[in-house]
Amino acid sequence: MPSVHGALESRPLARAFVAWLQPQPGGNWLEGGCGTGALTSAICDLCEPASVVAADPSGPFIEHARKNLPDLRVSVVAAGAEDLPQRDGGFDPAVSGLVLNFLPDPEAAVTSMRERVRRGGTLAAYVWDYAAGVEFLRVFWDAAVAVDPPAIALHEGRRFPLCEAAALASLFRASALSAVETCALEIPTDFTTFDDCWLPFLRGAGPAPGYVAALAPGRRDLLRERLERRLPRSEGRIRLRARAWAVRGVAP
Repeated sequence: MPSVHGALESRPLARAFVAWLQPQPGGNWLEGGCGTGALTSAICDLCEPASVVAADPSGPFIEHARKNLPDLRVSVVAAGAEDLPQRDGGFDPAVSGLVLNFLPDPEAAVTSMRERVRRGGTLAAYVWDYAAGVEFLRVFWDAAVAVDPPAIALHEGRRFPLCEAAALASLFRASALSAVETCALEIPTDFTTFDDCWLPFLRGAGPAPGYVAALAPGRRDLLRERLERRLPRSEGRIRLRARAWAVRGVAP
């Protein structure tokens, strides 16, 4: 899946998500959009799964996941949200991490996962709270808009209205899931120096790095200076938080 920014570490978030789910050991898991395998690893480390089928449509991600997930319980397969693998008797939980907001039809994806879960099984997902919860991105776009007001149109909070608790709950209820609930998950995003925060904007993927790459050098320098002034510091470090929203429901 596309990355928000190199500074957003997905592995601690995946572990927080799995801890929130509190799954029973021994389940057969389906993961849609496994990416590089952060959530897959958390499932293997924390859940004692019987099996994990991790699916992704991206060849490079599949190759990376297969190389870095040698666990015999894991099968990494090439499949998109509309063509997920099936299992006789259904999967126990079906999950996705940092995926739904990037899909052209999130409702169809949730329905597809629901159809692959056994009766009474759990379906769950999480996404970054781009609008208000990812502090360093909020500061970045505030600085960018101060330099270039039309940049507001690129802000992930505007581009991904799904990434809030009420919208996620509505999505799951629209797919006939019951007992729907949401939870805020937070992780720290600490930087030793300003360059630790700034450099990923120069080489990462996503709207913010793309915007920086398109700037003329003078504008880029101006943005860098303004961002450096805006970022708060504590004991010489830049200490921020990043929040995601998690949602889960029960298949009928």
